[in-house]
Amino acid sequence: MYRIIRHIKLKITLNNRPEEFDAGELSIADVMQRKSFRFKLLVVKLNGALIDKNDYASTMVREGDDLMIIHLVSGG
Repeated sequence: MYRIIRHIKLKITLNNRPEEFDAGELSIADVMQRKSFRFKLLVVKLNGALIDKNDYASTMVREGDDLMIIHLVSGG
């Protein structure tokens, strides 16, 4: 008897670039952790909608989604 093992891939657009993760879906917080995004000043948009920082862990990113994670830089 053979077992078929499927590797589920999540394909999204992250900051205008195609990305692929070994998962069916991830939260925004999961994506940020996997990509090592640890900046304090971030603007996050999922499919054009602004996402509140308090919702990163509960907002899921799914196949085909467009995720923008923008690091704000200030200075003078």
